Amino acid sequence: MNKKSVLLGTVIVLGAIVVGVAILLFKPLNVSGLTSQPDPAGDYAEAVERIEALRAQEASLGLNPLCQLKFMTHGQKAERAIVFVHGYTNCPQQFNELGQQFYDLGYNVLIVPAPHHGLADRMTADHAQLPAEELAAYADGVVDVAQGLGEHVSLAGISMGGVATAWAAQHRSDLDLAVLISPAFGFKMIPAPATAPAVNAFLVLPSLYQWTNSELKAENGPAYTYPRRSTRALAQTLRFSMAVQAQSAEAAPVAQSMLVIINANDTSVDAALTAEMVASWREWGIDVATYEFAADLELKHDLIDPSQQTQPIVYPVLVDLITNAAERSGE
Repeated sequence: MNKKSVLLGTVIVLGAIVVGVAILLFKPLNVSGLTSQPDPAGDYAEAVERIEALRAQEASLGLNPLCQLKFMTHGQKAERAIVFVHGYTNCPQQFNELGQQFYDLGYNVLIVPAPHHGLADRMTADHAQLPAEELAAYADGVVDVAQGLGEHVSLAGISMGGVATAWAAQHRSDLDLAVLISPAFGFKMIPAPATAPAVNAFLVLPSLYQWTNSELKAENGPAYTYPRRSTRALAQTLRFSMAVQAQSAEAAPVAQSMLVIINANDTSVDAALTAEMVASWREWGIDVATYEFAADLELKHDLIDPSQQTQPIVYPVLVDLITNAAERSGE
């Protein structure tokens, strides 16, 4: 074999290695294995039984009392039920006041802590163990329970909870309304082209922790939230969002109705990726309603938590948007 042939062979091998590495870097790890396993409650009694089972499981977790499952019920299956899904590092208390408003409107309301969230030890590293698979099972589980709580079922989530809601919208035809609030399809701190490599790296590297407020550190509140973010948990959230994005390219969402709410002043999540998702769903002929809170309102990413004191601005809008969308989806 002459030198030119050897050189050509070496170039081909090196080129193949480079292409292979590029594919591994830019293809998100194992998003195809995330599947939905629906098991809806048959009636109100079964839904309550499942809720009590969840409460029994919580007893051994060491949750902050404010972060325990919240069930606001009218004592029987209502015309409408709504499940709220909190964001990463937060817990059910985030939606407590908004949930009460929906309860006062006649809804049965359920708010369940996401896996590895709501622990009394705010400095816990447990949330670094959060896998996308558990988020998918969690989304299925809360929709399952809600089927016994209302004739018409809505699911509303913010940030990480918005991704869980999108997941449910893709898979659950028994979901009447999916409400995505500032969904975390991507983060502004990670450029979109670098998202997949960053996710792949953070999934295999030891988890690093970042203060949500670098000045207040552990003193940053509210006292029922975690003051640190885990790189691995963020990577799993993005992995979950990539699974939804991949699935939306292959099939239309099956929820009966969708509402996407964004915040023009949001400095955390990538609104452009959310817009791409909305466009993707609309290409399937899905009528996705949207609403944007104006930038001049200067709302933070977390525009729900009572500690943000945005209730007079945000809550009336959300109640109006969700109730009107629920009524339209029930027509």
